[in-house]
Amino acid sequence: MKPICIIAGMGPGVSMGVAQLFAQKGYALLMLARNLAKLEKYAADFKAQGHTAYAASVELSHFENLRQQFPQLLAQYGPPEVLVYNAAVLRQGVPSQMRAEDLLQDFQINVGAALVCAQQVIPAMAEAKKGTLLFTGGGLALEPYYRFASLAVGKAGLRNLAQSLAQELAPKGLKVGTVTIAGLVKEGTHFDPARIAEKFWELHQAPLAGHPFEIIYR
Repeated sequence: MKPICIIAGMGPGVSMGVAQLFAQKGYALLMLARNLAKLEKYAADFKAQGHTAYAASVELSHFENLRQQFPQLLAQYGPPEVLVYNAAVLRQGVPSQMRAEDLLQDFQINVGAALVCAQQVIPAMAEAKKGTLLFTGGGLALEPYYRFASLAVGKAGLRNLAQSLAQELAPKGLKVGTVTIAGLVKEGTHFDPARIAEKFWELHQAPLAGHPFEIIYR
């Protein structure tokens, strides 16, 4: 039976690169996002290539629904070995004109849902004493840009969350990491999703002892 890799916030770009690499490495994919039609198309494409892939519609901003859906998904597909959290809200806006309500709404996806998703898989991973939580970070966490203030706050929060989880979960045998992408993701460049995906795999494969919580991809 293939190990499961859950990708929350599945879409084109980084998450697709990660999905393709993990599928090639023998993982079954469970892809989560709002648009089920797109996910089913992705799943069909992966299956046509001989891979195992499943799709499920989730609304990541609805935390209580997530808490209800995840046990059903784990019961149906099995506990994951890997969780990749890739969702983010790319809102433009300078801080002096940004509504606090919008900042908090974005934070639900940028950080809050990442925590909720992680919390749903940690118990099974801890019981197995094996598992990896991976997060798609951003260079804005290191060097904020004022025109994307909300995303900068979100990526900084996600980076802190990943480091906190890494500190907590390492004694339980779990690995946590974030790939902090300090550049514009674009195919055919240094920031090609396929190249970035290799860093997710590197974090997953790194030994638990001395496991880095972050790879900064510049």
